[in-house]
Parts: sequence; structure tokens; C-alpha cells
Amino acid sequence: AGGGGRTSPPPPCPWMIVGLGNPGAHYARTRHNVGFLVLEALARKHGVPMGFDAGSNALIGKGTMHGVAVLLVQPQTYMNE
Repeated sequence: AGGGGRTSPPPPCPWMIVGLGNPGAHYARTRHNVGFLVLEALARKHGVPMGFDAGSNALIGKGTMHGVAVLLVQPQTYMNE
């Protein structure tokens, strides 16, 4: 409403980051699970705890990265079935 004052920028929007892969030992540490590996590294680096959510059949982590709220998601369903 005028006044010539500076307005502060809006707060950053929250992010949802989904790491794709296939669950199970057969695919662990393979190129098929690079999305899982990246998400696990992000969770470790930023101290975001991951836990299983039965309602979504996914590992879910809620936290912040550089001051922005994040939801990390690892679906526990096979991608090609």
C-alpha cells in the first residue's frame, strides 16, 4: 500500500524430491537404483530421517535443506510391473 518500503521476498516453496528405483537386494547398488542412492545421500547430508509409510507404500522423510522444507520419497513398488 505505497510507502516506498521494501517488501521481503515470499518464503521458498516446499519441495518434494522423489528418488526412483526398485526395492529389494537384487537391485541394490545398481544403475536401476540411482534415484534411491541419490535420495539416500541427500537424506544423510541434511539429516532427514527416513521411515516407512504404509499408506503410501514408500519411505518418507520430512526435513529442511538450506532453509527450504522438503519431503523425500522412495516408492517401494517396482517401476516396471
